[in-house]
Amino acid sequence: MMRFCSFPKPTAILRHVLRVLIPVSIALTIYLYLYPVFGTCAFPLPPSSSSETRSPFLETAKSHWVPAFLANATATATATATAINSSIEEPPAPALPSKKAPFRLLTLGDPQLEGSTSIPIEYLGVFPHAKSLVRNFKLSRLGIKQALHDAVDILLEDTFNFFESVRKIIDLFGNDFYLAHIYRSVHWWTRPTHVTVLGDLVGSQWLNEAEFTKRANRYWNRVFRGAEKVPNSLQAYPAEEYDLSGYLSRFDNDTTWARRIINVAGNHDIGYAGDITTNLTARFEKAFGKINYELRFELPLPEGFDSKTLYNPDTNTESTRLIPELRLVVLNDMNLDTPALSTQLQDDTYTFINNVINTAAAVEFEGHYTVILTHIPLYKPTGVCVDQPFFEFHSHDGTLKEQNQLSVAASKGFLEGILGMSASSSAPGGGKGRRGIILNGHDHAGCDTYHYVNQTAEGGEVEWQVKRWRQAVREKTVGKEAEGVPGVREITVRSMMGDFGGNAGLLSIWFDEESWQWKADYDTCPLGTQHLWWLVHILDLIAVVGLVVYIACGALKVVGLDVDGLFWGSSKASAKMPAATTQTEKARAQPKSG
Repeated sequence: MMRFCSFPKPTAILRHVLRVLIPVSIALTIYLYLYPVFGTCAFPLPPSSSSETRSPFLETAKSHWVPAFLANATATATATATAINSSIEEPPAPALPSKKAPFRLLTLGDPQLEGSTSIPIEYLGVFPHAKSLVRNFKLSRLGIKQALHDAVDILLEDTFNFFESVRKIIDLFGNDFYLAHIYRSVHWWTRPTHVTVLGDLVGSQWLNEAEFTKRANRYWNRVFRGAEKVPNSLQAYPAEEYDLSGYLSRFDNDTTWARRIINVAGNHDIGYAGDITTNLTARFEKAFGKINYELRFELPLPEGFDSKTLYNPDTNTESTRLIPELRLVVLNDMNLDTPALSTQLQDDTYTFINNVINTAAAVEFEGHYTVILTHIPLYKPTGVCVDQPFFEFHSHDGTLKEQNQLSVAASKGFLEGILGMSASSSAPGGGKGRRGIILNGHDHAGCDTYHYVNQTAEGGEVEWQVKRWRQAVREKTVGKEAEGVPGVREITVRSMMGDFGGNAGLLSIWFDEESWQWKADYDTCPLGTQHLWWLVHILDLIAVVGLVVYIACGALKVVGLDVDGLFWGSSKASAKMPAATTQTEKARAQPKSG
């Protein structure tokens, strides 16, 4: 009885693996690159004036599947009609206004780009103890003892640091593309009108100039490739007479600001109050933009609107309605609390805030809305958000070293100063203040809250209170300004870092003509941890390499080369030779002589 040797063919194994791997890889890749679609990400929509129920996701999808030539044809027809009947040279908008909010802000928090300071070989060198061993070796008792110490350090320290450095270099490279993938994918699908990054653009304020420049280049050329800094000429200082930064489109046909990133300074960019210096702020402003400035955007009045109903100092002083306008205030709040290292920089911040207050419309007027973009969140008692109140001070000079939130006094400056709200109903405008919203980062876990004060509370000094946004909505605390409960929403945007799910925030702000007030809503679009990004691309790499190898094996087989036989180190004929199991069978297998 004969038995044949059975070896699995490598090409057959590879073929079966690819049959499973390729479909899985394709499916995961489609999900990763279309994750905003699968996650139904979309900017919230303004409420419809009719009974029609609209889906933000479907409205977003329509902007992708409606043929571009239809929109262009509409715009061209409108342009022709306008050119005939008017001498206005500005490009007209399409006939039908968009159902989307005219201001859609893509908010990203705390990317914190790391670099060479997290790579051991960058600051320790490559195998430093090996160099020490060669340089200091001596044939003596102490020399041999030192050599043994160096040999142990090479094994336990240098080798570990080398492989950790290789891992970290790969990790940093992948992390840049992970963050870029979030920005690129969400920006493509949701189509924001504006974009902001709410501080901590880089990972440390203590970087030297060369390392800071490297990370700034990675920020613009890799993570946010294709984006641009807000032009310096548009980063305005508050003034009574000001130029508009732009117009908001009712027709969703202007993408100028969608390419610009409104950068906010964070503590890892310029430091806390006890760290901030003119050198740190100067290099940040050169790379990313000013630390304190404002932008103003006007919403054009709808066609046929009677502008005589608006406030006019000469013809209509009775009206409280102003032309709809959004005011974005970019504010460095790292040095609002004391003690600060640079009192001059702290004075500059407070002077800026005072100018914001002094150049704002009176609280009695309607139609303006303030969006405050900053980094450190307002004060909240322990238990409201993940980060609890925390302050630490430098031991050498007592200046502020670290903080999780602003102090109670600094927080009141936002609420009662910039927004003009008051605990007293006898204050101007009944203490209701200016309508607005506060956006910040710093607390990587994120938090959505509502700050309010009850003017009707009895006994003692009326204090500001804060609740989670959903709780405030559920308990109907929101929207009670007329009942003596003014308030403002504060959104601490969850970090876009992988450990926090690769989050992106979607803020919609629209104008309600009936109440002549701006309104806002917020949603999120998380990707998931960075491990998903790595898994998909590793599987894709394995699948591509495997497919190339399989095709190459097939090509070699066509020209007569047995790849399977070469793999096992034997010829095709010997692989098929019967195996002798007894002495008799072995003898029969021997060739006969003569």
